[in-house]
Amino acid sequence: MQVAKITGQGLISMVILVALLWACVMGERIVVARANAETSQTLRAMRSLRIRNRREPVAIPTLPSITRAHPRVG
Repeated sequence: MQVAKITGQGLISMVILVALLWACVMGERIVVARANAETSQTLRAMRSLRIRNRREPVAIPTLPSITRAHPRVG
């Protein structure tokens, strides 16, 4: 005795929805993998900048010379 019957249209819609679900799962994995790769690349770049940018002696800053414009009477 059949209580419910799945029609062809219902079966096709379930197949399409399951395929979309798997596409979303795979897309999420790709996005997370790329984010992890970019994070590790950024951290490596930050470490290399810390190593490269050690304190070096620099010149003492000087004040810029101020030249005043003299008004002309004309």
